[in-house]
Amino acid sequence: MARIEVNHIRHSYLSNPQKDSDFALKEVHHTFEDGGAYALLGPSGCGKTTLLNIISGLLHPSHGKLLFNGRDVTRLSTQERNIAQVFQFPVIYDTMTVYDNLAFPLRNRRVPEADVDRKVRETLDMIDLASMANRKARRLTADQKQKISLGRGLVRSDVNAILFDEPLTVIDPHMKWVLRSQLKQLHRRFGYTMVYVTHDQTEALTFADRVVVMYDGEIVQIGTPAELFERPRHTFVGYFIGSPGMNVLPVALEGSTARLGAQRIELPGVPKAEAGAVELGIRPEYVRLGREGMAVQVSKVEDVGRHKVVRANLEGKEIAAVIGEDDEVPAEPKVRFDPAGINIYADSWRVEMGA
Repeated sequence: MARIEVNHIRHSYLSNPQKDSDFALKEVHHTFEDGGAYALLGPSGCGKTTLLNIISGLLHPSHGKLLFNGRDVTRLSTQERNIAQVFQFPVIYDTMTVYDNLAFPLRNRRVPEADVDRKVRETLDMIDLASMANRKARRLTADQKQKISLGRGLVRSDVNAILFDEPLTVIDPHMKWVLRSQLKQLHRRFGYTMVYVTHDQTEALTFADRVVVMYDGEIVQIGTPAELFERPRHTFVGYFIGSPGMNVLPVALEGSTARLGAQRIELPGVPKAEAGAVELGIRPEYVRLGREGMAVQVSKVEDVGRHKVVRANLEGKEIAAVIGEDDEVPAEPKVRFDPAGINIYADSWRVEMGA
């Protein structure tokens, strides 16, 4: 496995980029630690696949360096980097058996046949395809073919890293959950360095130890799932992670108080915001609906199973609150904000609060 350093990398698909908007990656500087399980999370077009392909060697960056265990690999090929990559759609040999598909990358490296057999059978058990070892790959379903692709990424124990580019797109929802769980178990067992690209927050938060959130060609936050939920560093992280996403409201600051229209909201400290557009962010889970607080007008109540999502209007702004499945919405509803869930942002970036 490898420690992967992305050293001030920028990349443009244009021949002569002139401005920031010409770059698919504006500048990324980060280290993926040896044996870590990471997810690159963000919407389409944010730069996550570009970054993955730069790590794998399918792309060479316009600027910056890529280091594996301190060695500059920026201009080396994928093979020279010793990378395994699993793509969005299955890449397999239809005319080969399932067994031979998994054996191919090992035989290509002249691994002794006894070791090939041991490793292939071990991997077939991991991906639950042992009973289909001798079947031709063309006769399998899309999700079974993608499991072969996953297996080919996992069969080699000598790789520096295993990269996944939205590998579960063609998999049915139940199988997605099964495969995510298997990948997590494999990581814990073997300690592979894994980088997993996805736009699905559930996939990212259940697979990764640390999630790298990307937006508009930049990394806006790196953290554990709990850190991303509790303290989004950027308002985009608040919007993108959580269902429903974080409420973001424009406010004016007066010491340890935020003013929203005619309402005054007590803050847990004094924000260190010197300039810029100021916003208050609070997760729906920290909005308390009851008979005390700020008056709201409820527009909709969504029953989503274990809880309800209440959509309401506060001082002309739409907000969401999460309440228990059996909780009632008062006839004259009001809301309070739990101070533990309040974040303040200046120009979309979170600011600290002093005592």
